[in-house]
Amino acid sequence: MMWKEKYRVGVGLIDSQHIELFSRLSNFIQIVQNENDWDEKLDEVKETMAFMQEYVVFHFDDEEKYMEQIDYPHIELHKKIHKDFKDSINDYVNLLQEGGFTEDKIQELGAKLMTWLIMHVGKMDQQIGEYVKEKGGQA
Repeated sequence: MMWKEKYRVGVGLIDSQHIELFSRLSNFIQIVQNENDWDEKLDEVKETMAFMQEYVVFHFDDEEKYMEQIDYPHIELHKKIHKDFKDSINDYVNLLQEGGFTEDKIQELGAKLMTWLIMHVGKMDQQIGEYVKEKGGQA
């Protein structure tokens, strides 16, 4: 799995959800990179997309509620980034539903999802924990 302890924000709920996201995406990438049958890959893509559509919304809602509770000053920017990511996931789902997924698109999807997750959790979400620590609290 691609999860690293340095991605930990220090908020139990958020961290456990991040670990789940990393785990799911790591499994997805392994399947995509294996020499599996095309139908198996497509099934995994469909399953991952369904998971992402549901779990990401669930996670983002929890994260945004937490930011509201701590009066996080960059919450609007964070919400916009979350919305843009959800829109991106929905674009890929629409592509899939229209039958436009090729092996190249599946590889592209995996790379985009993992890159986004690493960058977002590794940079943007870290700022939440830092903010709490600066205020003298526990993240």
